[in-house]
Amino acid sequence: MASNQDGRGRGIGMLTDYQRKVLRILYNYKSGRRRLPTVHELTVKTGKHKPDVLTALDALVAAEYIHWEDRSNTANIVILEGWEREGERPKVDHTRSSGNIDYWTQY
Repeated sequence: MASNQDGRGRGIGMLTDYQRKVLRILYNYKSGRRRLPTVHELTVKTGKHKPDVLTALDALVAAEYIHWEDRSNTANIVILEGWEREGERPKVDHTRSSGNIDYWTQY
């Protein structure tokens, strides 16, 4: 039976942490500053080099989170989805911890 996860238990279609960070920076710039960041601003905000930024942007295009037809400038990016899709988010176990919270809540 085929699995939709890679060897580390993550879904193949999921964004990496870095891709998710770039997507959030794009979204926040657009909503807060009414413009998109330049590649240089993305390198400063992420601490990565230009090839890494461009690779992340290419991955976001391939995953259809952004549309970037004229790649001469990041101002030409159209954000299609500003958040990672629900089905692709990492699952968080919401079970109660074994810690004793009674001390703080039972008085």
